[in-house]
This record gives sequence, structure tokens and C-alpha cells, in this order.
Amino acid sequence: MEKNKTFNRKKILIFFTCMAVFMMVLTGRLVYLMIFCSEYYGQKAEDLHERERSIKAERGKIIDAAGKILADNRAVCTISVIHSQIKEPEKIIKVLSKELGLTENEVRKRVEKVSSIEKVKSNVDKEIGDTIRNYGLAGVKIDEDYKRYYPFDSLASKVLGFTGGDNQGIIGLEVIYEKYLKGIDGKILTLTDARGVEIEDAGERRQEPITGNDLHVSLDSNIQEYVQQAALRALQTKSANSVSIIVMNPQNGEIYSMVNVPEFNLNDPFTLNIEVPDNLTQKQLQDLRNQMWRNQCINDTYEPGSTFKIITSAAGLEEKVVKLDDTFNCPGYKIVEDRKIRCHKVTGHGPETFVEGIMNSCNPVFIEVGLRLGVDNFYKYFKQFGLLGKTNIDLPGEANTIMHNKKNVGIVELATISFGQSFQITPIQLATTASSLINGGNRITPHFGVNVTGKNKELVKKFSYDVTENIVSDETSETLRFLLEKVVSKGTGKNAFIEGYEIGGKTATSQTLPRSAKKYISSFIGFAPADHPQVLALVIINNPQGIYYGGTIAAPVAKEIFENILPYLGVDKK
Repeated sequence: MEKNKTFNRKKILIFFTCMAVFMMVLTGRLVYLMIFCSEYYGQKAEDLHERERSIKAERGKIIDAAGKILADNRAVCTISVIHSQIKEPEKIIKVLSKELGLTENEVRKRVEKVSSIEKVKSNVDKEIGDTIRNYGLAGVKIDEDYKRYYPFDSLASKVLGFTGGDNQGIIGLEVIYEKYLKGIDGKILTLTDARGVEIEDAGERRQEPITGNDLHVSLDSNIQEYVQQAALRALQTKSANSVSIIVMNPQNGEIYSMVNVPEFNLNDPFTLNIEVPDNLTQKQLQDLRNQMWRNQCINDTYEPGSTFKIITSAAGLEEKVVKLDDTFNCPGYKIVEDRKIRCHKVTGHGPETFVEGIMNSCNPVFIEVGLRLGVDNFYKYFKQFGLLGKTNIDLPGEANTIMHNKKNVGIVELATISFGQSFQITPIQLATTASSLINGGNRITPHFGVNVTGKNKELVKKFSYDVTENIVSDETSETLRFLLEKVVSKGTGKNAFIEGYEIGGKTATSQTLPRSAKKYISSFIGFAPADHPQVLALVIINNPQGIYYGGTIAAPVAKEIFENILPYLGVDKK
């Protein structure tokens, strides 16, 4: 019996000892939480009674080379309702549907939805927001906001791009330079009780937004506007599918203008710029929008045709397989293996030197130069000139060159490549490569971004771009400029000739696939002054109706552009 009592006392002692230890641990924990973590849990408790509404940051501006604002902001409002604070739901429904142009059904769904805060409509004009605020409706919140605004509507639409409802860049420069432009959103914090109702006279805590930085670009709105007008005239005159034009500085890669007509309205980017049937599915509608937003200068590839003879000439001269006084004979075609490859002049050019061959844009001459180079050398220069990669332009979605695999290139393929057929490149790749070959042999990176400045116009970032030097020798570059000046002054590019200026250039007329469709691309690439190029322009007219030769319809467009922009850029006549 005594033994059992002793055993029970031990059990009781162990129990109370454990309880005492537990209470000590619990007390220690409470002391730790109340003293050492009081600030942390106090903040947690406060957070439970705070409602947060965001204040959108003002997005940085995009500013052109002439100091004009291409992308700006307009003050707008976001209208929201807080279910727990609503006192007159029917009145709110009537007022908001009237002022916001929404149906009562649409507003009712938001007003009656049980949530901490429900957005009714964003991007509301500030005047309308102020009108709603004056009604003094409990539970209705009007918060300041910003909407992207483009002062020139459709100007450079496929270059600038636009933003979505969240003010985030979607395409173009808006998305590439998002991290500089976007800014940091602010907050409005209000105190609520346990039911989620705001406490009167508690006031608001604001964390002010930080405005985004301004992006300065090389694009010049004056040049862009004129080039866009010239492109529209060509589009309408020739009933073409589209017209693309690039104007750039061949010395450093700065792009002054990039046009793709038809453009679209940046302030209404989801409305199509063509007439469409009413019964389109959402997918079909979005596909058409995506097509409308495409920048053909960088997103699309095409067969360059005879403008590519610039590259063949540069490779031939650099490899010393051709000299200016080399003689050729053109009977109107050249037999390569079992193929008869025709010249554009079916009766032939007869005997001609290499200089005359490029002036005449004679296919047999360039086939012969290509064959002299051979596959290995041709591909060596493709790589050396930068044609097998991308230009790394500061725009999204640049397409790659579509070229034959070297091991699959036979004599016939080599012959067609030499005069710009059977492969595809982007317009920006052609313009960049041509610029690099005529500027002394430095492969430049085409670009728009120049620098970024802050709120007080202080320099935040100055952009620099890769340059690959000596892709051809100075001698080859000088000879190429001489040859291309002859093309304009005496050859197929004579419709780009301007009295008092030395213009260099090359025409092209290429056929799209399938060849049986009889659709053509007319183009011209030109530069001035010929001895020291300061500006280069590439004009591409897609599927013109009627006369389609590049020298006849694309060269005059380039001439019109040069006549207007050369004086503007300070290039004087000789």
C-alpha cells in the first residue's frame, strides 16, 4: 500500500513539474512576443485594418530628336466601389451608369459584389471623375490615374508601340524600354473597423508614386511625318499592299524614321485600320490586330533581289575575284548546270565591264561573280558582314535571316543567291549591312534609344551600341560608293538623281513566292552624299499594281525623301 502511495506521489510531482516547465515556456514566449516582437505584430494588426488602393505612377515620356513629345500622359480616374461602405446602392447604380456610359446591369454586378474593393471603370476622363466625386456618394472611390497619350496619333505607331490598361508597354519602344519608363506606383492606405468600414476622421496615409524616366530617341518626328506622307502617296498611287521605309544614319546606326503604312492609331490601338466583316470570331479579330501591329521593317523577311548585289559586289571586291575593268558578256541569260537563268533584259546587255554590269543591274554578271567567289567564300562573307545573325535593333520581334544551309548550296543556289533570290532577310538587316559596307567598313547596330533622363532632366543612362570594325577594307568601301553613285547618275537608279547632290544607290525588283502569283516587291536603297554618306534610305513597295520595277516606282520615292530631308539635316549641295 505504502509502495502505491509513493508511486502516485512521483507521478503527481512529474505532472506538476511538467506543468511548471510548460507555464515558464509559455510565459517566456508571451514576454518575447509582447516585448521583442511588439512592433512587428502591431504592424500586422494595423495591416488587418488597412485598405490599400494603388496610385499609378506617371509613365516617362518618349521624346524625339527635335525635342517633341511622342508619348505623353493624360490625367484620368479609376472609379471603384467598396461594398461595406455603400449606403445608397440604387442611387450609386443610377449615377455611375449615367456618368460612365455603362448599363445599370453592368454597374449593379459590381455594386452588389461582396468584396473589399471593386473596380467599376478605369481610364475615366478627369472631368467625369470630378463630377462623380461631387455627388458625395458613400462607398464610391475616385482615384487619380494616368492614361498614355500619343500627340501624333498614328505617327511611328509600329515603332513607338502602346500600353495596356495597366499602363505597361505591349509592343515597340514602350515594351523594350519598360524598366526606364514605368515608374513606381504609389498607395493610398485607409483605416477600417472589424467590418471593413472606413473609420471616419482617421484620415489617409499616402505613399506618393515615383514618375518614370524620359526616353530620348533618334527618331525625328519631322522626318517621320514627311516620310510617312511619301509612303502613303506611294501606297495609294500604286494600290500596293504596304510600303515600308527606313531612314538612318549609316555612320552610327541612329534611325531617323521607320515607316510601315498603313499605320494604326496609337490612341485607339485595338480598332482595326481596315474594314472587316461583323461576324469575325475573337481569335480572327485578334489575328488581324496582331497583323496590324507588325513592324514589317523588322518582323518580316523578303527576297531582297538586286539590292543584294551590293553585298555580292563587296564580297567580290574584298576577295579580289573581280576588278572594275573586268569584262563580261550578257546574251540575256546565263546557263548554270541545267538551268537557264535570265537577266531582266531578255535581249541581253552584250559586252560590259563590271562597272557597267552594276549600273545595268545585270544578273549574269553577278552570277559570274558569285561563282568566282564559291560557296565557302560567299558564306565566309555572309558571316563577316553580319548577315547570318540579327542586327539587335532595340525593337521586339526581330526576325532572322532565312538562308540555305551551307551544305545544301549547289552551283544553282549559289547563282540565285548572288543576285538576291532564294533566301530572305529583313529590311533592317539589308539597311544595316549596306550602311556598314559604305561607311568605311564598320558594322553598326541600328537603334532608336539615345539616352534616359530623370525628373529634373538629369542624365540617368546614355546608351552605347556594338560596332564591329573592318568588315571590309576602306578601299573596298570607297570603291563600292563609287560604283553605287554610277548606278544613280547613269544606271538603273537614275530616277533618284538630284541635281547638286551625289546620290549612291541600288534598285531591285523581286518576285514573291509562289512565282506563279506574279506578285512583286519593288525597292530602292540609296545614300547621300556618295563620298561620305550621312543618311541612307531603303524604300520597299509590296505588291504594287501596274508598273512594278524598283527603278521606276521606288527610286522616285527615295528622291522625294532626299530632296526634303537633306537640307533639313544640313547636307549642302555641291
